[in-house]
Amino acid sequence: MPQFAENLKKLPGISHLAAIRLLDGDNEVAAVIENKAGSASSLAVYNHLAQIYGAITPDAAKKGLEIFAEHAEDARHHPGKHPNIDRLIGLIEEGKTLRIKHVFAVGDTPYCLDPHRLSPGR
Repeated sequence: MPQFAENLKKLPGISHLAAIRLLDGDNEVAAVIENKAGSASSLAVYNHLAQIYGAITPDAAKKGLEIFAEHAEDARHHPGKHPNIDRLIGLIEEGKTLRIKHVFAVGDTPYCLDPHRLSPGR
């Protein structure tokens, strides 16, 4: 079995998440990773990193590349093929950090936990 598949089994579940929003230093949404086919595994990795590091810091990004294992190597050889891994590589190279905002799955409506309020879809 490929290493990433084994690593993924060790991460916390994400069934409670509809998505995560990645916020840059200006508090702008830099990217959204949804809980859907094709991106759910990236959501699991980013969620885990946020739980351990509090944000996607350069150190968190390094750990993320370890978790992505063979996919990180593929991303290095084929830029653009794995955008969520490319983002981690960029954070390391640029020394930047992204904050995470969780969008929780509540029934059929995603809710985002905001420090001041609980708001639908925001």
